Amino acid sequence: MRKLLFAHSPVVRALLACLVSLYAVAPAMAQEPAPPFRQLAPGVEITIPASLEEAETVSKADVVEILKGIPGLDWSPKYAPETRTLKALATGTEFRRTVWCLEFTFKPVRTIWVDVPQAGGKMQRTLVWYMIYHVRNPGGALRPIKNDEGVVNIEPVDREVRFFPQFVLESHEFKKAYLDRIMPTAIQAIQEKEDPNRKLHNSVEIGSQLVPVSGDLVDKSLWGVATWEGVDPRIDYFSVYVEGLTNAYKWVDPDGAFKAGHPPTTGRVLMQKNLMLNFWRPGDEKDDQQLIRFGIPGKVDYSWVYR
Repeated sequence: MRKLLFAHSPVVRALLACLVSLYAVAPAMAQEPAPPFRQLAPGVEITIPASLEEAETVSKADVVEILKGIPGLDWSPKYAPETRTLKALATGTEFRRTVWCLEFTFKPVRTIWVDVPQAGGKMQRTLVWYMIYHVRNPGGALRPIKNDEGVVNIEPVDREVRFFPQFVLESHEFKKAYLDRIMPTAIQAIQEKEDPNRKLHNSVEIGSQLVPVSGDLVDKSLWGVATWEGVDPRIDYFSVYVEGLTNAYKWVDPDGAFKAGHPPTTGRVLMQKNLMLNFWRPGDEKDDQQLIRFGIPGKVDYSWVYR
C-alpha cells in the first residue's frame, strides 16, 4: 500500500515526467547541427585557380660549389667517357622535385577599427587592414618519374600539404612593405563582423593543419585571415604578395659570388613563387572606411611572380 501511494506521489510523478522528456529530446540535442555559415552573395569572393607548370618540376644549374671550389677538374679520363667526369656531372645538373599548388579564394582587403593592447598594457584604438581567405587543395601535384630508359615523365599525384603563409602588403607609390601580423583581438573582432560561426586561423595556426585534397562534392578548405597594422593612409595602389601557396622555386648563382673556400650556397639567391594581388584604394586618405577594389586600372588583377 505504501509503495502504491509513493508511486502516485505528485513529486515522483513530476520527476518521472522530467526524465521521460529528457530521454525524448536527448537524441535530438546530440544531433543538433552546427550553426550555419554566413552565405555570401555571388561575386563577393574571388578565386585564383592553382597554377602548375611542368617546367617547375626541374631546375638546371651548375653546381658552383664543385666547379669553383674543387681544383684540378680539367682532365680527360682514359677508360671512361668525359660525360662521367665530376666536372661534366656538375655542369648543367638537373634537380627534380614534385610541385604542388593550392587554390586561393579571398575577399578584397577591408579595414576595421579595434582596440589593440600595447607593450605597456594599455589599449589603443587602431585601424587594421585585413583580408579573409580560404585555401583549397585541388590535388594533381606534378611528380617527375624516370622510367627504365631514363626518360622522365610527369605524373599527377594527390597529396596532403601544409600552407605556411606569408602575406606582404606593399605600396607602389611610397615603396613601403608591411608584413602580416598576429593580432588576436583584431581577429576576434573581424570574425564577429564577418561570420561569428566561422573559425578564422591566423598565419601561424593555419600552418599547423594539413590541407587535404578536396573533391567536386566535398570541400575541405581551410579558412584564415591576414592582418596588417600601421599602414600608411596615403596609399592608393598596393599589392598583396601571398607566399606558401606552392612549393615552386628558382635560384640564381651570380657570377663571382661563390669562390673557393666559401661555405656552400654563398651568394645564392633563392626565389619562391608568390601570388601577387593588385588593389586600388580610391578616395581621400582621411576616409579610412572607403571601399578597396581588387585590381589596378591599366594593369592585370593578379599574377604569379618569383621573389
